[in-house]
Amino acid sequence: MNEQHLVDAAVRTLRDPATIRARCASITAWVDAGASPHFTLERARLDAVAQRIAALTRSRFPDLKIPVHSRWRHFEAGGVDRKAELDRRLNGRSHIAAARTRIDLALLSVLLDAGAGAGWAYHEAESGQRFVRSEGLAVASFRAFLAGRFSSDPGDPIRVDAAALLKIDAKGLAEVFQAGPDNPLVGLEGRVALLHRLGEALRARPEVFTSTGQPGHLFDALTHHAHAPRLNHHRPLPTAMHHEVGAGRILGALLESFSGIWPSGQVFHGVPVGDVWPHPAAGGTGTSAGWVPFHKLSQWLAYSLVEPFEWAGVKVHGLDELTGLPEYRNGGLLLDAGVIVPRDAAFAAAPRTPADPWVIEWRALTVTLLDELLPRVRHLLGVPDLPLPCLLEGGSWAAGRQIAAERRPGGAPPVSIESDGTVF
Repeated sequence: MNEQHLVDAAVRTLRDPATIRARCASITAWVDAGASPHFTLERARLDAVAQRIAALTRSRFPDLKIPVHSRWRHFEAGGVDRKAELDRRLNGRSHIAAARTRIDLALLSVLLDAGAGAGWAYHEAESGQRFVRSEGLAVASFRAFLAGRFSSDPGDPIRVDAAALLKIDAKGLAEVFQAGPDNPLVGLEGRVALLHRLGEALRARPEVFTSTGQPGHLFDALTHHAHAPRLNHHRPLPTAMHHEVGAGRILGALLESFSGIWPSGQVFHGVPVGDVWPHPAAGGTGTSAGWVPFHKLSQWLAYSLVEPFEWAGVKVHGLDELTGLPEYRNGGLLLDAGVIVPRDAAFAAAPRTPADPWVIEWRALTVTLLDELLPRVRHLLGVPDLPLPCLLEGGSWAAGRQIAAERRPGGAPPVSIESDGTVF
């Protein structure tokens, strides 16, 4: 096997969600063995965390009909049914066209969903409400989407296309988010750069996203609709639409198409691989050994595309192939609850970067421990088949926010991350 084939095989390995679990488990075992200079674990406290998650899940979803952790939950902020508003705009469109629009919105909004900072808020004129953090970013992006800010076609304003993304500048995005000196948004320039990279990625693959560069055409590619472009030009295109798709395939398509857009990501032997980082305890074999993938934002996006596919009649299976999301709410829950124990009591004294080995280990431990929490929460709720993304929604993310609010003014996370608006 020549060097290029070895690199291609390694990249496929790093894009496989099973690799995320395996490499995170390797780092966790290293921490368990006492080898980490940064952390120890107190697994005896996991039961209390599971009880917190279960109690919060029951209070939020008394009927235990728990939805998937998804950007669509944030579009419900303030008790406003914004999906119904979008559906009214989609009235008369085919289910395929509607799916494309919903995917456009979800993808755009997720990519803009990174830490906003404690000093930022969004005032929604339509509801008269004020929103902060992820909900604020979601509502702001929803309103901008409906206003046609991400479409270059005045005749079809509710879409995302490459031409519009490439024209966005900091001033325009600041207007979308109502950001300014008195309402500072963390990572504004990083978000602009990310949208430009997204536009370039969409334009570079007309065989998938058509000449207009619309991300919603992933629906066609993944369901093999009769007029679908191909994700892989070596793969023949069936003529019949499939009514099932695996969650791992959705993630794979996102990584294949968009790994190159992450400015804070890594390049592996010349290939952009995104949210993938080197760590001496990552383990593995072959060319990819020693690298641990997380693909946090891509997995968050994959979860957020489940409902648009299912609303269009396409069942998404294999949700537990994906992992928990290693970010500051899930990871913060485990830090604040004393399950993940930093050796340095002053661990929060200075901001950290995603490349910091401390952060890489914290995130790896988060992935593994969320898997360990799942059976505990299933037992407490009496739901033996509860999927992992429903644990997150029920759930661990809200519990992370809850415990942060109990411990720090404004619910700030326990660790400050120097973010360019694309990882955290």
